[in-house]
This record gives sequence, C-alpha cells and structure tokens, in this order.
Amino acid sequence: MDTTSGTLDEALSRLHTSGPEFRGYLSNHGPMAVEAMVRNGQARTVHRWLDAYADKLEDVPAARSRITDANWQQALGDPSRVTDWTRYFTGQVAERPWRELLAEWWPWLLPGIAGAATHPVIRVGHAVRSLLTEGEDTARLAEFAHALGYWGARHLPLPAAVHPAGSATPAEALSALPRITEPPATPLNGYEQLPGTPGWLSTTESLRLPDDPEAAREGLTALVRAATLNYADHGHGNGIMLVHAATAPNAVLRTLPALPRDLWVSSFAVAWAAASAITTLYAADTPRPAPDASAATPEEVFERAVAHGNEHAIKFADTALDVAASSADGDTRALSAALNAVELIDPDV
Repeated sequence: MDTTSGTLDEALSRLHTSGPEFRGYLSNHGPMAVEAMVRNGQARTVHRWLDAYADKLEDVPAARSRITDANWQQALGDPSRVTDWTRYFTGQVAERPWRELLAEWWPWLLPGIAGAATHPVIRVGHAVRSLLTEGEDTARLAEFAHALGYWGARHLPLPAAVHPAGSATPAEALSALPRITEPPATPLNGYEQLPGTPGWLSTTESLRLPDDPEAAREGLTALVRAATLNYADHGHGNGIMLVHAATAPNAVLRTLPALPRDLWVSSFAVAWAAASAITTLYAADTPRPAPDASAATPEEVFERAVAHGNEHAIKFADTALDVAASSADGDTRALSAALNAVELIDPDV
C-alpha cells in the first residue's frame, strides 16, 4: 500500500466511527473532503484537517430494524433508518462485486438525488473514484457501502419531474434559469417552491437531451463546467449551497465509468435536474467579478482551499480542478471560481 492510499484508508476508517450527519441534518463531509485532498496531493494534511473536523461529528445512530431484499422499499428515504441502510449495503458489498451492486441500485437511488442537498450522490462519486483509481480494499469498500446507505436513507425526488427535450446547451439553459422569490431556509423548503417558480420547468426542459452514452458523458462534462463557471459569477447568492450545482453533477460524471453505458443518458438528465434546482434556489441574480486566478496554478488553488479549511471550499476546488484539466487551454476561470468559494465561505461555518 502506498503512502497516499494508506492515508486515505486510515482517514476513512476513522470517519466510519461517526454518523453521516450531525446537528440533526448537516452532512458529514469528511469522507468526501479527505478523498479530494489525497487525490490532489494534500495527503500530508489529511489527519491534521480531520483532527479539527472530527470535533463536530456525532456517533453512529442506533439501528432500528434489519433491511432486506424484501422490505427495502419501505425504508427508502427514511433518515431514521440510515444505520440499517449502511448495514444492508455492507452486507451486500461483502457478497457481490461493487460494480454489480452499483449497477443494480443506481436506477433506484438516482431519482432521489435531491436528498440531503445532493450530498449522498456526491459521497458516492468520491467513493467510486477512489475505487476506480486506488483499487479495492476494506476501507474503500466500506466507504462505498456507507455512501450508498446514506443515499438510501436520504433518498428524495424533486417535486416535479424534468424531461429535457429542447435544443439548448447546458451553459445556455443554466444561464436562462429563473430565481425563486425568497431565499429558502432549507433546500427542502426551496424544492417546494420550484413547481410554482415561473420559467423553471420550461427552462429545464429546454435542454437538449443526448441521444447516446458518449454524448451524455460530453453533456455532463459541459454541465459541470457551466455550473463551475456560473459559481464564479453568481456564487455570492449563497457561497456554500451553490457549490452543489457543480459538485453533484460531477459526482455523477465520476461514476459513469463504473456504470453500464445504457444508464448514462438518464444519469445526465437527473444530474441536470439537480443542478438546475440548486441554481434556481441559490445563485445570485446579478453577476459579480471573481478573484483573478491567471497567475495561480491548479496546485496552488487547491492548497489555498485546504488552508482555508472549509469542506465545501475543498470539494468545490476539487471539481474546479477537474474542469480546468478537461479544458484545452487549462481554463483559469474555473480556478477563479474555486478562489471565489474561498473568499465567500466562512471557514468557521
């Protein structure tokens, strides 16, 4: 085991002694943040960061009753059953290849992408990336089970189905989205406003739906880029919440290589629905200039996010680096977006 893989596994093992949420509803970002830190050359800082972060975490919730292949639908979307869900998927991972399990459960879980402000799918995306890049071992497979379990417990569909059938690109459709009238107290409160928000459903459906798997992958890449650059201009609407408009579809994009190709188009459509909902709820109406990143390297930008310390800044910088790396010219606007998150997000939140 190399040093970075060992650091990740140690950190995940520490985190699995805590629950997936704290203070009633806040997501435990530890597994996502440490995977991003290890992936982007900051393994040496992981345990120091985790020492501070772990102070806010809470114990694993008590189990209630066993989930089985016969009764799981009754527990879907029940947050009080999160430990039951984790135990169910831990047992499944011990019995079956993780890719086979993912392929079976993805169509059931994906429609509930909105749950817990999209954190479950983001956690799955980080878990899958670690399995694909670092390989399988006990800690990484355990994290995969924990991530799926969190999604099962927080599964929540959006209140209106989105069926893209237009001709707009992700950037065009994202820029045309309306805003809700009043900032929501919680994402759930905001979701309830979406069906009555003029122009939201028609704009989401103006997007062009890819007609084959490769086009879906390209569409997701374009969506993640558009949402990241949108944060550079509009992140001041809500510095923390708007990051998920980019990190949620990026989690789906990272998961595609582990999924059957016939699931890619539907994955794009659901990722777009989530990104459009979060943008409508949390993006500012008017743009504001982001910090200049033209003189910064991707490594320097990510190091600044880690030094800042907030888990959302770290995860968003991780996505921004993906966007910059996928651009032919090393798009510095994505790096500006990451620096914007560092400026907008209170490190003590």
